[in-house]
Amino acid sequence: MAIYRRFREGGFRPAEIFYMSAAYELALHRLQVNRNDPITEIIAGKVIEVARSGQRDPAVICDAVQKYLSDTKLKP
Repeated sequence: MAIYRRFREGGFRPAEIFYMSAAYELALHRLQVNRNDPITEIIAGKVIEVARSGQRDPAVICDAVQKYLSDTKLKP
């Protein structure tokens, strides 16, 4: 999966992986995205970007991903 591959490459700590994984899974669920859909790469990238800005709450990260996809017309 998109985000888990990035975790291996990114050198993230276990706590970071925990909340980013939760945000990613929540986003896939809310957006009803199939794990094989190419948009998962965009979702993973945005989750990591928002988390790197300091956000730790998976629901807030997910909200930011949804807003980004809506604003850029990339909704699945």
